Amino acid sequence: MRVLITGASRGIGRAIAERLAAPGTTLLLHGRDRQALDAVAATVRGAGGAARTFSADLADAEATVGLAAGVTAALADPALDDTAPADRALDVLIHNAGLAVVRPLEEITLEQWQRSLAVGVTAPFLLTQRLLGHVPDGGSVVNISSVAVRSPFPGWAAYAAAKHGLEGLSAVMRAELRGRGIRVINVYPAATDTGIWDAVAGDFPRDNMMAPQETAEAVAYALSRPASVLVDSIHVGWVGGNL
Repeated sequence: MRVLITGASRGIGRAIAERLAAPGTTLLLHGRDRQALDAVAATVRGAGGAARTFSADLADAEATVGLAAGVTAALADPALDDTAPADRALDVLIHNAGLAVVRPLEEITLEQWQRSLAVGVTAPFLLTQRLLGHVPDGGSVVNISSVAVRSPFPGWAAYAAAKHGLEGLSAVMRAELRGRGIRVINVYPAATDTGIWDAVAGDFPRDNMMAPQETAEAVAYALSRPASVLVDSIHVGWVGGNL
């Protein structure tokens, strides 16, 4: 199984990579922090899996297209894994990368707004469009969404807009790809204790947040179902309710 994970250098993306790492699995790991990404790749290899890393700024459409080209080239590289290049497919595409612009609506700059949408919506669109030809019938596309799709939080307008955009894109993808048996799976984590909160102003109860591993378990569960079974939505939250 070959899996592309965006935003895999930390947080939920890293947890997903570590959860899926296993003999016979090749993880194509995207991230912007090369050192952190190399550490994730080392963990994957230590678990018996194969790994290849890619660095690209998904806010840049050209860089995103370049990432797709790099993944395509990797699939044809004899050194990628033990499978013959002609037999390789991208079995799972996981859109995890995102940005948290947390500011009152009137303080969000146009650049911040556009960057949030570029990473959260345009990048999944471009990557899916360009890599779909490598996803076999019966493959999967996983979108890491957010509780923000269901619950509004003050200050999170740019983030929520990106996740709502991903929601609409996911629905159309699911309808278009159903005939090929390609599963489109959305996972909606509640507030999760990752480094993203280090740069967010305010007093947030991080002790009440989920661990990234909980979302990783949800992804692994959905992917482990028989190819004919679609778990299209998984909402994962803290038993005490939203923050």
